Amino acid sequence: MPACPSSSATSTTTRRTGQPDVGCPLAVTAWPRLGPARRYPSAVPRAFIPDEILSLAHARAAARGARDWAEADRLRAEIEGAGWKIVDRGTDFALEPAHAATVEAGGAVRYGSTDAVPSRLAEPESGPATVVIVATDWPADLDRALAGLAAHDPIGTSVVVVADGPSPDQDAALPADRDGLEVIRTSERLGTGAAWSIGVRRATGPVVVILDSSVEPTGDLVTPLADALVDPTVGVAGGFGIVSPDLRAFVAGPPGDVTAIEGYAMAFRRSDAAARGPLDERFRFYRNLDIWWSLVMRDEGEGSPPRRALAVPIPAVRHEHRGWTAVPEAERDRLSKRNFYRIIDRFGHRRDLAGPG
Repeated sequence: MPACPSSSATSTTTRRTGQPDVGCPLAVTAWPRLGPARRYPSAVPRAFIPDEILSLAHARAAARGARDWAEADRLRAEIEGAGWKIVDRGTDFALEPAHAATVEAGGAVRYGSTDAVPSRLAEPESGPATVVIVATDWPADLDRALAGLAAHDPIGTSVVVVADGPSPDQDAALPADRDGLEVIRTSERLGTGAAWSIGVRRATGPVVVILDSSVEPTGDLVTPLADALVDPTVGVAGGFGIVSPDLRAFVAGPPGDVTAIEGYAMAFRRSDAAARGPLDERFRFYRNLDIWWSLVMRDEGEGSPPRRALAVPIPAVRHEHRGWTAVPEAERDRLSKRNFYRIIDRFGHRRDLAGPG
């Protein structure tokens, strides 16, 4: 097991590359990467391709053969608009659904896309908050996080566990739905952006708290996060903040105003998520999604002062992220950089969002 980074190393490590969080509670700034995508191993029936979609695909193949690229593009758009994607294989093609299938087995629904999950955002708000936890491969981590929440959360807090293409061990250990706790399963690994979106869609609390399963609550962490959002100038709050003078490199920030909130424990208003969302589901790999979403929550438009990101102390311990070693280092860096470019594409010119405030 790698050694914990020193405090001096922590202060200079940039968020784009980071260091693994391996048993260094409340010490490091990097949010280690989750495991690679995988398919849920249950049997999913082969998708039936409607005749009209096949006809469009054959017509497109004929247009490509005639080098009528405008017609081929028009037909591709029509196919994609109907929920299918076409993959060219030389002069041939393959068709597949644009998203995984939603299936029901053993009395449990496994959703194939975010949109397939019924939304509760139009329902009245209730309770102090909804805590969203994504579960993938490590049932002991989920159990520990849920036990900490159950022991300390204020009355009325709801919990949504998004089982994102869970491994067989995780799937078998998922808790049963009960009052205040709901489990939403996906049929395949949709990725972190989609999983957060699903959690938001099922949230009923006025505040949504994204809690990583590596975090163990040792007290009531919901109340300080919800209290921070009472201030209308605060757009996002959390236990662990990072700062950047230029939105290119991020380091750990102290309690108070920061540039962004790390996804260990991130809170925002449900109404803001509904108004400013949805999350970008191209963030299949979780790394840097927290920065992107923090900036979305803060952004009031160019020319208007941005809202604040506020780091507040919370009673919690960060444990080892077991998914850190599941992805080779080169792949972690590649996926992290790809996600970081999405931040630059949208916010790279917005220096008003850099630094605290």
